[in-house]
Amino acid sequence: MSDVLNETPIAPEPRRWKPLLMGLALGLVVGGGAMFLARPKASAPQATQDTAQTWQCPMHPQIMQDHEGDCPICGMDLVPMTGAQALESPGPEGLVTVQIDAQRRQLMGLRTAVVEPGDLGGDLRLPGRVVLDETRLKKVTVKLEGYVERLQADFVGRPVSKGQVLFELYSPEFLNAQREYLVAQRTRASLAGTEQEARWLEIAGTARRRLEFLDAPPSLLAKLDATGEVVRHLPVVSPISGIVTVRNVAQGSRLGPADTALEMVDLSRVWVLADLYEQDLARVKPGMAAELELPALGRTVAGRVAFLDPMLDPKTRTLKARLEFPNPGGELRPDMFGEVRLKVGSRRVLTVPLDAILDSGTRKIAFVDVGQGYLEPREVQVGQSGRDSIEVLEGLEAGEQVVTRAAFLVDSESRLQAALAELARRKSEAAAAPQAPAADPHAGHRH
Repeated sequence: MSDVLNETPIAPEPRRWKPLLMGLALGLVVGGGAMFLARPKASAPQATQDTAQTWQCPMHPQIMQDHEGDCPICGMDLVPMTGAQALESPGPEGLVTVQIDAQRRQLMGLRTAVVEPGDLGGDLRLPGRVVLDETRLKKVTVKLEGYVERLQADFVGRPVSKGQVLFELYSPEFLNAQREYLVAQRTRASLAGTEQEARWLEIAGTARRRLEFLDAPPSLLAKLDATGEVVRHLPVVSPISGIVTVRNVAQGSRLGPADTALEMVDLSRVWVLADLYEQDLARVKPGMAAELELPALGRTVAGRVAFLDPMLDPKTRTLKARLEFPNPGGELRPDMFGEVRLKVGSRRVLTVPLDAILDSGTRKIAFVDVGQGYLEPREVQVGQSGRDSIEVLEGLEAGEQVVTRAAFLVDSESRLQAALAELARRKSEAAAAPQAPAADPHAGHRH
């Protein structure tokens, strides 16, 4: 019986293994969790540490947004603002140094030029306008009451010659003056050789001078002496050779001493008015030789500077220069435009292109390329200007690079960045200012 018992195996009880398996599973879970918690933590996304990306229009710097897109003004693709976009540095008020990369420069069409010595002067060219010579204007008037008869200067623009009859005037006063002269002449002739002859000779002379004062022409007086008969009409003749510019009478009009019948001008010499800039005043003097180029005529006319206006125009800061040009053929007509060229001496000065200077009216700004994409605004003083360049007196040095094309866009970018920098500064100051302690609601109450 003992052998039977030894050969038969005894199975273990299931309840003894169950706690062991549960303990093993719990240990695996705890160990895995500890290893997970003990591993190094992943770094936070870089985007949370860096500032948000900003996109900007290269042609309109005021257009900025936080995502890609098109400019609502010009339709160009917005480009990312990479790197430092503004460098705060001493400069003119309202402007800062800006950084513009090569890609944006190409899109803006930005170009630079070297500040270098150059010959300034030579020919000074100014726009000019042909006007009437005011010293050659004439008004036709009469010195007695009368009526216009036989009007010959009957339209504006009609050419007339000196001494040509413009119209004839019928005047009873003129008829009486002729009769007085003829009576005095006849009486003097009848009293020839007597004591009264000298007296009537004086009366006849006075009557003749009266006719002359009434503008009776010498031919009419000669006719009176020859025929002894009164002439019905007083011929009014042209005092100059020119053209009629104003006609205030018609056939049968009544005229008096206070009326202007006609106006005319002699166009054998004309004026040309040119706007002379303030910085060029020292180089232009009255009497200086001048030339007028007229595209309408395809030729050049020689003249001279006659007068410089003593007053400047406060709005345009220019001065009117008056030049005189001969016009024997009448080809120079009033209100024609041309280019006046004055011969002035040249000199060696420091120059930049004209479009490198931004003139606001109160100051002049140039942007200097200082390297690494930075453009620095500088206030400059300028002198005389030429056709394509201008003299630099202060603010720039020889060899420096200044912005020429797209200078207005750079100016807009600089102003925008200056405004943003000022806004950021004010926010920083407001954040750094100590906050006032909150008021205690129980202050002043006794318990």
